[in-house]
Amino acid sequence: MSESLRRARVATFALFGTCGFLFGMWVVHIPAIEAQTGISHATLGTLLLMLGAGAICGMQLSVPLAHRVGSGRTAIIAGVVLSITTAGPGLATEGWQLGLALVVFGFATGALDVSMNSQAVEVERCYRRPIMAAFHALFSVGGVAGALLGAATLAAGWSPLTALLLAGGIGIVAVTAISRWVVRGPGRRPDKSATRKKAKGRLSTRVLLLGGIAFALMLSEGVANDWSALQVKEHLGTSESVAALAFGAFSVMMTVGRFTADRVSGAFGPVAVIRYGMLIAATGILIIVTSGLLALTIVGWALFGLGLSGSLPQIFTAAGNLGSDSAGANMSRVVTLGYVGFLSGPAVMGWISQVIPLTTAMAVPLVCTLIVAACAGAARSTTATVDQYHSALS
Repeated sequence: MSESLRRARVATFALFGTCGFLFGMWVVHIPAIEAQTGISHATLGTLLLMLGAGAICGMQLSVPLAHRVGSGRTAIIAGVVLSITTAGPGLATEGWQLGLALVVFGFATGALDVSMNSQAVEVERCYRRPIMAAFHALFSVGGVAGALLGAATLAAGWSPLTALLLAGGIGIVAVTAISRWVVRGPGRRPDKSATRKKAKGRLSTRVLLLGGIAFALMLSEGVANDWSALQVKEHLGTSESVAALAFGAFSVMMTVGRFTADRVSGAFGPVAVIRYGMLIAATGILIIVTSGLLALTIVGWALFGLGLSGSLPQIFTAAGNLGSDSAGANMSRVVTLGYVGFLSGPAVMGWISQVIPLTTAMAVPLVCTLIVAACAGAARSTTATVDQYHSALS
């Protein structure tokens, strides 16, 4: 194992951790920025959709840049831009200013999301063993670090702008420090057969299937992020502080599961990680829906997080290995479909809960987990050439 390959892995860890850290800092400052701009909850919800729209645009436009300069360099550029734009929401004093800042922030987030996942696929391919889930675990760790630092700055009375400027500065230092360690990416010489396959790849059945699985997985994760605490509060009549334990249990087990999923995938394969993980997640949802006990419900949310934890990295790995000539485009499509699910899931649950109880509406993520379990074979590994990637590290 070469030193340059180890450094590339460290650099990718830093990219994921930085992305999670900056996003975590933004999330904890949402209430303060809402008060600073004087907008309502409804307006904030609309503006958050603008963040999502910006992210989707960033995902699509990062592909041609990655094809030209490589996913690693694209990720560095996107990481620096994201660090700079993190301060944007802190500058806003009116709703339209916040909307504009969120579009730019979302664009940089989306560009970094696709490029760092593409870089992770390249590094994993060089390692010749599963390491993708650990990268996603670092995103979760970064998010926790950002939330803790944000909470500390809020407690100290710092303004959102000051705190977000600090976060952006940390991000710039972290990203530039590892900029020379990323994989530059293999040279790509398009040929006639690759050109013919490119158009076909856009409508590839497997790409669409992987995108659909990513949609279902991230929809389920979005439901847990936004509705877990409220489900416990409404179903069991607990306080808000106690209900927050549900999301805490889910998040902790998501992180723990991602740190262990690579070993499981190496031993049993990605299909097993997804199929049995989804069965664990489905068991967790069944406990949540049927349990009348707080402790058992918390266990259900923990199982749901554990079951979901390792599946999405396997899907991203499969998408990135579908073909070297269209790997970035395939990754972009799959990540975009997943992001749409992440954004739409909480909204769908909100609409359904207007008709039936929220706990009953948890049948939506239950159905998603069962469908993904049935389609797990789409993540079956493909043969990939690694020699050209080793030359990119030298």
